[in-house]
Amino acid sequence: MRRHFAPLIVLPFVLAAGPAMAQSGPSAEQIIQSLKPSGNLLGGETRGIRLVKPDAAAAAPPAAPAGAPAISLNVEFATGSAEIGPAARRTLDALGHALASKELAQYRFRIEGHTDTVGAADVNRTLSQRRADAVAVYLVQRYGIVPERLQSVGMGEEGLAVPTPPQTPNARNRRVNVVNLGA
Repeated sequence: MRRHFAPLIVLPFVLAAGPAMAQSGPSAEQIIQSLKPSGNLLGGETRGIRLVKPDAAAAAPPAAPAGAPAISLNVEFATGSAEIGPAARRTLDALGHALASKELAQYRFRIEGHTDTVGAADVNRTLSQRRADAVAVYLVQRYGIVPERLQSVGMGEEGLAVPTPPQTPNARNRRVNVVNLGA
């Protein structure tokens, strides 16, 4: 009779571990597969000179190439902060391993920092730039990624992962997107 009760005792612990495992970030291999181009990013539109009006460049960040390989990483930041905490480090460590891999070593990447809708839009744009810069510095210092391979851009409230009304905190919007810009 004891044999029948053992699975019933263990089952709740297995089920409770499920959400914790589901919340973990992607592995370095999953990141590599997401950022590895399927087409030719070594040539084509991602290289060359793009003319932009000086005022336009200051008003909004340049758009990432359409269809470029990208991944959205849940690099959570506390409200109003660009400090990289322990949970964020785990995700960034997987990203660092991926970017340092031979599969991605030849490419440049755009690191897009995002915020939630709490606060003024201009403050959020500055905060998101600080977040993107913090991620780039972490990758350079910890994984030896060449700084010229990384372009950090503050997106502010643009492109919310979870649409929310103004002044609504949502940790899933305080994130980082990584886009492959080609060679």
